[in-house]
Amino acid sequence: MKGSVVACSLVAFLALVFSFASADDPSPLQDFCVAINDTKHGVFVNGKFCKDAKLAKAEDFFFHVNPGNTDNPLGSKVTPVTVNEILGLNTLGISLARIDFAAGGLNPPHIHPRGTEILIVIEGELLVGFVSSNQDNNRLFTKVLNKGDVFVFPIGLIHFQLNVGHENAVAIAGLSSQNPGVITIANAVFGSTPPISPEVLTKAFKVDEKIIAYLQKQFWYNNS
Repeated sequence: MKGSVVACSLVAFLALVFSFASADDPSPLQDFCVAINDTKHGVFVNGKFCKDAKLAKAEDFFFHVNPGNTDNPLGSKVTPVTVNEILGLNTLGISLARIDFAAGGLNPPHIHPRGTEILIVIEGELLVGFVSSNQDNNRLFTKVLNKGDVFVFPIGLIHFQLNVGHENAVAIAGLSSQNPGVITIANAVFGSTPPISPEVLTKAFKVDEKIIAYLQKQFWYNNS
């Protein structure tokens, strides 16, 4: 009887461990796995095909990031550096992004479905924040960051950054996935293809159908 209890406890513990282990990108079992689009001469791993490791070169692990053009409706530009930009990131479970802000520029409320974000301000002054889940009563965690300040946005939670300074601002974000993804809330809700039923949105947002119709007709800019 005692042995069966121990065995059951061990199984439960291992199940818990593996559930945490699968929360982010799987750990690689090789030094690197440079992604390629050639399906005839590759091995499918973590969403990408990998080239023969003997053919890997320095360029597979390199990418140059230029300042983003903030001349757009949001006044911000996100330049991602994911596995799509650096093929050598495949299976390594990490990526980053440079975010440029004009004065008053906004990186609007969005989520990363597959990655936690840690952000450092390089220049300027940013108001940042995230909102916890329904189970935590949607609490807002917010702070004004200055040069050198660091802030964390937990995986899957809505977050934003706003330049509250009078000059341009720059931030660098690290993400715990080779391809964290991004869902901009307003774009997804009001700019989906095809549109979400106005009946759904009027009831969800408790506003007149004319307001929903107006919002669905807007151009929802994607800054990333």
